[in-house]
Order: sequence, then C-alpha cells, then structure tokens
Amino acid sequence: MVKTKFFVDNNGISTFVINRPEKRNAVDYEVMTSLEKAISEVKANPHIKALVITGAGSQAFCSGGDISAFHALETAAEAESMLKRMGRILYELLILPKPTVALLNGTAVGGGCEIAIACDFRISAAHSEFGFIQGDLGITTGWGGGTILFEKLRYSDAMEMLTSSQIYSVERAKQVGFLSYVTSYQELAMRCEEWLLPIITKSSAVLTAYKQMPIAKWSQVGLWERMEAEIDHCSLLWESEEHKQAVNNRLQKKA
Repeated sequence: MVKTKFFVDNNGISTFVINRPEKRNAVDYEVMTSLEKAISEVKANPHIKALVITGAGSQAFCSGGDISAFHALETAAEAESMLKRMGRILYELLILPKPTVALLNGTAVGGGCEIAIACDFRISAAHSEFGFIQGDLGITTGWGGGTILFEKLRYSDAMEMLTSSQIYSVERAKQVGFLSYVTSYQELAMRCEEWLLPIITKSSAVLTAYKQMPIAKWSQVGLWERMEAEIDHCSLLWESEEHKQAVNNRLQKKA
C-alpha cells in the first residue's frame, strides 16, 4: 500500500494524506520524505493556494511517530537525528507562505498533535480526540510542537495540555482554541472546502503577505532555535529507562 497521497484540485487546494490506517497513520521515514516533498511542491507551485493535511480512514489523523520504525533508536544522538529532521519539516510547514489546514478525521495524539498545531487551522470531525501524550511515554514533545503550541494557545492552556498528557474531546479542544471548526465526519471534506473558499478566492500575493506577518515574528523571536532546544531535551529523555520501558510496554501491548 502507498503510504501517502498528494493531489491538487481545480481550486488550487492541495491535499496530503497519510495513508496508513492500519498503523493509525503513524509517521515513519517514508512519510517524512513524502511530506517534505509535498511542502516543497506547495511552496513552489504558483497555482496552489492552500495545503490540507489529513489521514486515511475515520479512526486516526495521526498517532505520531511509528514506534516500531523508531524503536531501534536507542541513544540520544540517534534519536536527535530523526527528531530534528521531523522538527525541521514541521517548521517548514509552519512558515509555508500559504494557508494550511489540519483536517482531523480522527484521533490525533503525540506527534499527530504536533503536526496539527503547525498548521494555520484545525478542522475536526466530531468524534476526534486529541492529546500531547508524550509525557506518558517518559519524553517531551520531540518535533518542536510544544514550542509552537505556546505560540498559538494561551500560556495556561498550552501548559496544561502538555503537562497533563490528557486526551481532549472536541468540545474541550475548541474551548482552549486548539480547533477552528467541528463538523461530522461525513461532511468533513465538504466543510473544509467551504471553510477555505473565502480564502482561496484571494490573490496569492494577498495570502502570502498576511502569512509573512507571523513568519517575520517567528524569525525575530528565534522560533526554530527554540524548537531545536525542545528537540534536544527530548533527545536526552529518549535514552531514559522510563521511556524505554514505556515503549516496550506499548510494543508488547500491540503484539
């Protein structure tokens, strides 16, 4: 099965799909590479007005990193290479000079939430749930998503979401500002297109100019450097016994 899909419709809306429903749309190296290419294509193609990222099926948007794929990464140095690569991808997604939407077709946890918060908007199916559950795995957010979350949510809401590792319902997620819009799973794609319609009718120059405003701010405050520091912290925790035990427990559970 092809792990990802990428296509562009006649309105200039591009869609990137993580197509691993049997793995709850977890990210592995192949998915990373495909997302890198998609972001580059969206940035370079003048006919593309927006990027939508979603998952296949109705169960999961993305469950984060594929534990089975990254289980062999045991040391901080080994983990850092993978984490920093995905962190850079998320930063490029964040500063993409075109509107981006995380179309949350199901549960988004761990790195799945990090991908979602890197997008400008988050549109969700009513049955979805969300959680920065990394703390329960003995690590912190490892792709820079925690730093991004503090940029987009109120401090207290971001801190609670990260430190509690709790699973949020759509109601609670919308209340704290994590979600832009909620609809039924059956109408998700249609509502997303409706949401984007007033945006994509504007000229690319206008859309880019507005997006440059936060991008300039993030550059001035050294956002990427702060994301790197976050990744470094996660790398050190990666080789802790607590994290190794949590990963082994999850792998045994799946087996």
